[in-house]
Amino acid sequence: MDLYTVRNNIMKGIPLQELNLRVCFYARVSTDKDEQLHSLSAQVSFFNDYISKVPNWHFIGSYIDEGISGTSVKKREEFLRMIEDAKKHKFDLILTKEISRFSRSTLDSIKYTQELLQNGVGVYFLNDNINTILPDSELRLTIMASVAQDEVRKLSERVSFGMKRSIDNGNVLGCSNIYGYEKDNGKLVINEKEAEMIKIIYDRYANTNDGLSKISKYLYELNYKTKTGKRLDTTIITRIIENPKYKGYYCGHKTKVLDYRTKKKKKLSESDWIIYKDTENVPPIVSEELWERANKKLKKKTRKFCK
Repeated sequence: MDLYTVRNNIMKGIPLQELNLRVCFYARVSTDKDEQLHSLSAQVSFFNDYISKVPNWHFIGSYIDEGISGTSVKKREEFLRMIEDAKKHKFDLILTKEISRFSRSTLDSIKYTQELLQNGVGVYFLNDNINTILPDSELRLTIMASVAQDEVRKLSERVSFGMKRSIDNGNVLGCSNIYGYEKDNGKLVINEKEAEMIKIIYDRYANTNDGLSKISKYLYELNYKTKTGKRLDTTIITRIIENPKYKGYYCGHKTKVLDYRTKKKKKLSESDWIIYKDTENVPPIVSEELWERANKKLKKKTRKFCK
C-alpha cells in the first residue's frame, strides 16, 4: 500500500491497525549494563506481542542497537541499515517505543522521518502517539524531539557538574588502565609489577643516552608489553613521561567536551589543567627530581625536533 492511500484511509477514520502493512520495529538501549539489556529484552518482547495481535500487519523484522547513544546515528549500524532497507521498499511502517529511542537529536529526528516518508515509509512512535504519515505530525515531532534533546543537554550538564565536584574533592577521574596503578574508590594504588616498568622508563630516559625508540625495544626484550600484549610504542612512553601522576601529583581537567551532541573533546593546554601535589590519592612511583629531569630532556628533544 502506498503512502497516499494509507494517509487517505487514516483520514477517513480507518485505524492504522486495520490497514494491510508491512511492519518492522526499531529498538535501542544506550548502555550494555544488565538493567538496560533487560529493558531491551522487554522492548523486543513488547513489539513482537504487539505486532502479532494485528492480523492485517505482515511482520518484516527488527532493527536493534545495543549500548549505543541516541545523540548521533553515526555508530548506530542497525538504524542505518533500517534506513537503507526503507529505500529498498522492504516495509511500509516502522514502530518504535518513543522519540528518544529513535533519536535524541531534533535535526536527526526530522531529517530521517522526512527521508523515510520520501521513500513511502512512516514511523509510529507508540508512547508519544505520533504517526509521521499524518500531516500534523511534524510539528508535534519537532516539539517532542526538542524535549528529548534538551534532556541530553541537562544530563551532560549534570555529568560535568559531578566531574567538577569530584575534581574539587580530589577524586581521581578517568579509567583504571593507567600503567603502574590500579584505581580504588577514587584513589590510585600502585601496581608493583607495572611500577617497575615505569621506574625503568624514567631511569633510562633521564640517566642514559637512550631515546624513546631504544627504550621501547629494551622494554619489549624485558617482556613489558601493553595491556593488549603489544610493544609499548614511543607515543605511550612519551605520555608516561609527561604524566604528573607518576611524581605524586593530582592532574585533572585536561580535556573539555565542546558539544554534548557530538561528544567532541578538546585537549586543554597545561595552563588550564588542575594540578597539585597529592601523594595520598596519587602515590608517587618516581621522585619529583627524576620526573623533572626526564621531562626537561623530553621538552628539549621536542623543541629540537620542531625546529
